[in-house]
Amino acid sequence: MISRLWRGVARVECTAAYIAHLQQETFPAIRRLPGFKRAAILHRPGDRGTEFLIVTEWESEQAIAAFAGGDVLAAVVPEAVRRMMVEFDGRASHYTTVE
Repeated sequence: MISRLWRGVARVECTAAYIAHLQQETFPAIRRLPGFKRAAILHRPGDRGTEFLIVTEWESEQAIAAFAGGDVLAAVVPEAVRRMMVEFDGRASHYTTVE
């Protein structure tokens, strides 16, 4: 199993909207993809806004490719989300999940 981690900092006033976007748009869409296992939203207040760490778990990199495309480490950040962010990673990190 692979854990995919992505980090971004949302404008404070966009915190709730970003969580809603994940819960109402992103997660329902990726739940339909074969090989997707689960997702988590982690967040904390930061100096420049609300820092988010989004963790998704997948069966394989091939499953991730159905979401991210051919470059499986490329961040998938829709334009609506880009407008909510102060900064965000352009690349995700993948870790092999042991347990």
